[in-house]
Amino acid sequence: MAPPTDSIEFFASAAPGTEEAVRDELSDLGFRRVRLNQGGIPFYGDWAEGWRACLESRTAQRIMAVLGRFPAPDAQALYGGVRRVDWSPFLGPEQTLAVSAFVQSSAVTHSGFAALRVKDAIVDQVRDRVGRRPDVAREDPDLRVFLYLARDRATVYADLSGEALFRRGYRTGTGEAPLKETLAAVMLRLAGWDREVALVDPMCGSGTLAIEAAMWSGNIPPGLFRERFGFERWANFDTMAAETLAEVRGTLRQRAHGQHAGITAMDADGAVLEQAKANARQAGVRIRFRQAEVRDLRPDGGPPRLLVVNPPYGERLEAGNRLYQEMGTAFRRLSGWRLAILAGSPLIAGAMALKPTRRHALRNGDLPCELLIYDVP
Repeated sequence: MAPPTDSIEFFASAAPGTEEAVRDELSDLGFRRVRLNQGGIPFYGDWAEGWRACLESRTAQRIMAVLGRFPAPDAQALYGGVRRVDWSPFLGPEQTLAVSAFVQSSAVTHSGFAALRVKDAIVDQVRDRVGRRPDVAREDPDLRVFLYLARDRATVYADLSGEALFRRGYRTGTGEAPLKETLAAVMLRLAGWDREVALVDPMCGSGTLAIEAAMWSGNIPPGLFRERFGFERWANFDTMAAETLAEVRGTLRQRAHGQHAGITAMDADGAVLEQAKANARQAGVRIRFRQAEVRDLRPDGGPPRLLVVNPPYGERLEAGNRLYQEMGTAFRRLSGWRLAILAGSPLIAGAMALKPTRRHALRNGDLPCELLIYDVP
């Protein structure tokens, strides 16, 4: 592995609407020179810091390293700029490669063509260096490369993550339309949870919100469940690098501590609840599970809590507006509680009959949503 350097620029890609949450998380985790940016958050450090980001970030989609920036007014300039990047630390003839591209307001207008020119430049460099070209593998490559080409300026990234970071590795199964783990973590952060107030998810499904809350409260790095990251498949990931990564993992394990005991997950479907329990066991967290209808939710005389929920909507909703009305009636009884509701239908806000304290535009997969925050009087 190349010697450590603090000059590597990393980029934590963020889903639309989550950028502030990702920035705040990276700052809280102690990463350097973090700044807000549309689409993702830049930060700096050595390679071990990039690995730590893969292990610790709960909200980022991917962690990528910037390998080069250059003008690309045409296809030949794009090819030449990519060839000037030293690909030997990342790729030899034994590794496989995949390239994707985003193109906007540039002379090269087709993303597929741009990706092809990037791929050609990389494999031609490897062939000229060692006499053989690496293969392309679209499904499970050793190295993922991403090109961002806007206004004839190219930025080339290497993806450290491999699989997207929402694939934590603890879910043994899911219900219908499961919530991505990264979005669940964003919801908790945007809701302002301090990890001390008790938390309830009354429609937990496969348990993602409650599990992410339990892991965050216990400082359990989500990446510890991953078998392997993309950077572990690069050409320069040698024995010394593996030892350094093991040290990073060990340090993060030592920082984990006892999780919050007051996390409750409820669902009306007993089979779904059993799946949530299995996922919690796989994640090694303790959650109180209870089978109950949302309409039966009532304050129990204890202190106010945070309620987080991803209610069904769109194709997941068969009960019509009746479920939302029951939900709104139950939630308005929770005097003093804070509510964080991921709303994929305007009917949800209408059924609440309260004015949200805050609203955050997000996306649940391809579906536009709002995270509605209420402080119940």
